[in-house]
Amino acid sequence: MAVRVNRSAHEHAERLIKAGHRVLDGRGDWSQHQPSPAEENQFIRDHGFREYARWHLGVNDEKDEGTKERYEFPYGDFRDVHRCAVLAAESRAGQYRHHDIELVAAHLLGILEQER
Repeated sequence: MAVRVNRSAHEHAERLIKAGHRVLDGRGDWSQHQPSPAEENQFIRDHGFREYARWHLGVNDEKDEGTKERYEFPYGDFRDVHRCAVLAAESRAGQYRHHDIELVAAHLLGILEQER
């Protein structure tokens, strides 16, 4: 399977939510809240790909390491977990039949909803 669950990202997201680093925004807000490509590039320059990977619920093993294309299903803006991003990840994972990632996103949504 090309795309697999990024377990360290899932754990990181749970820790962030429980620590209060969450934004309980609306379903369609991710297009305004997601980091721009320039912000992603700056984050990678400052923190490296290992830390960049922790902000994505999926890893595509068919893509080269050290590329942004390897990491899929972002869930936040490098500071906070965004409900809108998790919703988008869940929906997109289901659409492309990445059921393990869909379940992880649903689990994170459950935690976020408890925080509401």
